[in-house]
Amino acid sequence: MILFPAIDLKDGLVVRLEQGDMARATVFNRDPVAQAQTFAVQGFEYLHVVDLDGAFAGKPVNAAAVDRILEVIEIPVQLGGGVRDIKTVESWLGKGVDRVIIGTAAVRDPALVKEAAKKFPGRIAVGLDARDGRVAVQGWAKVSQLTALDIARRFEDAGVSAIIYTDIARDGLLKGLNLDATIALAEAVNIPVIASGGLASINDIKALLVSRARKLAGAIAGRALYDGRLDAAEALRLIRAAKTA
Repeated sequence: MILFPAIDLKDGLVVRLEQGDMARATVFNRDPVAQAQTFAVQGFEYLHVVDLDGAFAGKPVNAAAVDRILEVIEIPVQLGGGVRDIKTVESWLGKGVDRVIIGTAAVRDPALVKEAAKKFPGRIAVGLDARDGRVAVQGWAKVSQLTALDIARRFEDAGVSAIIYTDIARDGLLKGLNLDATIALAEAVNIPVIASGGLASINDIKALLVSRARKLAGAIAGRALYDGRLDAAEALRLIRAAKTA
């Protein structure tokens, strides 16, 4: 189980949104590189970065900030936001991103996901962000009629490395992960699933380590790390202990 600390970028700054609303953004760090370095020093094994502006624009917007992170950080980075074509996928992977997350295009252009996953095995993830059970696109600004399971099943044999499932209603609100829905998705498909949205405290970490959650590949932590509700050292200690148990 991997715990991914999140760096969400808006206007070049590290922010956290509430329920994906760009108007409800809190700035936590004006220096994305410094934030990435902090997470690396704390012992995290993998970094989760999202270009929020890019998700709305449909193309990379915070590339300069991401480039600086990639130049400095040695731990692997997975990146989403504004990835709508194979050229963007190739560009990010060429710059050193370990895994590219395709979200909106996974709904609207599933052929892109399949092409990318075939061309870059193990380096393509699908981001499925659900509001009331339906998948939202374009930075969560629009809601489709498809469920996360509908879309996940499209890619079962495509070579996708992971699905990142976010419960929008909980994201940024510290209400706790929606483990029931996330585990149900993980049990219904053969693609590793990463939980996202609402991770609030060490209790969520403990819940991720019980037997019912064993199929989950990891979870993403955001606001709880930034405001101190989740102690990074304690969380990572519990995860390491679970791996050796």
